[in-house]
Amino acid sequence: MGAAGGVRCCNAGVIHRRLSISCGGAELPAVLSLPAGPARAGVVPLHPSDDRSRSQFLFEHLAQVLPTRGVAVLRYDRRPMGDGRDVPYQVQVDDLRCARDALADEIGPVPMGLWGFSQGAWIALLAAAEDASVAFLMLVGCSAVSPARQMRYGTAEQLRRAGFGASDLAELEQLRSAWERQQRGDLPRAQAQAVVDRYRGRAWFPLSWVPDLLPDGRAWDDMDFDPAVAIGRLTCPVLAFYGDDEWIPVQESIEVWRGRFPDAARLTILELPGTTHYPTLGGGRDLASVSPDYTATLTGWLDDVLATPR
Repeated sequence: MGAAGGVRCCNAGVIHRRLSISCGGAELPAVLSLPAGPARAGVVPLHPSDDRSRSQFLFEHLAQVLPTRGVAVLRYDRRPMGDGRDVPYQVQVDDLRCARDALADEIGPVPMGLWGFSQGAWIALLAAAEDASVAFLMLVGCSAVSPARQMRYGTAEQLRRAGFGASDLAELEQLRSAWERQQRGDLPRAQAQAVVDRYRGRAWFPLSWVPDLLPDGRAWDDMDFDPAVAIGRLTCPVLAFYGDDEWIPVQESIEVWRGRFPDAARLTILELPGTTHYPTLGGGRDLASVSPDYTATLTGWLDDVLATPR
């Protein structure tokens, strides 16, 4: 459920209202951005792993461009986890369900879709695979391989771009393998920690995203989540953006989409020139760097989807 707050600002025909979303014992601060007239659709954006804020610039971009086209945007803070771990994906899906209910209370029975970036794209996939009422998906940097596989690719790419060589990459592979096996319960913590201790002094170790002191138990809940299974269950139109991504295997992901998505006519994949993991030019992290091609494709595609009966 959502509790309404005051109007934060109103410009360019867009009204921004503060809300609080109650879900599973958490209160999630939110902002609802509304068109001046009745909304013809609603969108809920979903977070990357490293930014839980409702105020991140890609969310703000949506709140600027979509309400002017009659589409409401509800953005909220992801719930915190006190031990620094990721919020389990199913918990994020449950929180998303509460956010969608709150949005429906505000704008009525109009088509409602999801926008997801990076980890948020996985949450969007899970939610849409579970609930056919999700009307459309707009995904940015969506890995179609598991988090474990994606992190192996991404960390190796970080080393390559930093100038490390084949021997360093081989050691990274051993390190991440030990970390994964320990998390799956296939390798005792002491043995996995010995591998970490062996490589902790390497210049590339900070790029490995392996903790220097391993936890006693499970800390990576969704490492073997398989996006391909969710992709195979989707029934709604999908728009997927990819850049020259430093974190996910783009071509492998595109192959999974084309091989597993049930209806090729409802799948649009766009590779954005000049962008990275973010849909921005030159790796920027602000509104000014958002790719114009991304904005034009996002809004044009959404207009077409909303004009086509489901």
